[in-house]
Amino acid sequence: MKNKKLRHGFTTGSAAAAGAKAGVLCLGGKTGLKEVEIPLPEVGRLNISVFNATKAENKAVITIIKDGGDDPDATHKAHIISIVELLSEGNQEEEILIQGGKGVGRVTRPGLPLPVGESAINPVPRQQIRDAVKEGLKESGLTGGKLRITIEVTNGEKIAKKTLNARLGIIGGISILGTRGTVKPFSNQAYKDTITMSMDVALADDSKTIALTTGGKSENLLRKNLPDLPERVCVQVADFFAFSLQEAVKRKFSCILISCFFGKLVKMAHGYPYTHARKNQIDFERLAAWCAEYGLEQAMLANITNANTAREALEYILKDRCRERILQGLSSRALVSARSFAGLLPCITFYLFDFSGKLLLKTYDKGKRQT
Repeated sequence: MKNKKLRHGFTTGSAAAAGAKAGVLCLGGKTGLKEVEIPLPEVGRLNISVFNATKAENKAVITIIKDGGDDPDATHKAHIISIVELLSEGNQEEEILIQGGKGVGRVTRPGLPLPVGESAINPVPRQQIRDAVKEGLKESGLTGGKLRITIEVTNGEKIAKKTLNARLGIIGGISILGTRGTVKPFSNQAYKDTITMSMDVALADDSKTIALTTGGKSENLLRKNLPDLPERVCVQVADFFAFSLQEAVKRKFSCILISCFFGKLVKMAHGYPYTHARKNQIDFERLAAWCAEYGLEQAMLANITNANTAREALEYILKDRCRERILQGLSSRALVSARSFAGLLPCITFYLFDFSGKLLLKTYDKGKRQT
């Protein structure tokens, strides 16, 4: 049986660009528009369906339904609205104003690629919108003049609650994003972009500490144990172990905290740069060998080797008289892996929690002091 070919989608930036070009075409007299072709930010072109188009005098309102393909996110099926207004026309120099409207967030913190107070339409999609509008002007025969493009998102403020926008300092709606213009199925780039933006926000706040957590629960547990740790320095990095450490080092954070559960810790000890189960699974035989090295009773080794999950393996370890030594040994191996990605300079601290939320271990390595 052949594997199903995964369907690509398109970004909110491409949706906005398609709507903007379609709006210009409508103002130029195009009727019955069902689809529009736009340029992509890097290379290539894309055809996007028009969901709805209306025109009244010098204003066109176009709705595009954002399609995440087979890698849907919080914005999948969102209605991206481009309002295109022809403010003036003639032989004067062409001017294209781009702004966010209802449902598009506004930047309230430094560290993002946009100034504080600006609508959260990132630079790459801004240029993509501008390029698409210029194509529309050329194709429609409209020349010169001044246009205003307003991007809105239906229920954008509600959708934004499912994202990390508020933590990044983007308030009031979603961001208009997209460096490629398309969404590759199971692509990791969008998540990586969120990680780096979160780090930039922490850096702009003069923080020397960055806390890398594998998810919301591990972050909440870390902040419960460190009540003075600001939320803005916490970055949920999911499975991007190596990438996050390398990006933290690039930004010269001197203290890196890593909060995780047992399964991720073991994968980090394995040295996996990316810890998702789809790519890298726990080698339970190897785990059992490590546990034996740290004193696990012989009778328990087969249980570790044959464990189905990390949770099951941890239950056996916690019953052993050498449990603290075993957990310390595994954490030390994870630290060695972290050093291989982060280098010698930053201080790195692991916080290991069990599945009930109890702190099992804190492992600290001060790193090499800068001279």
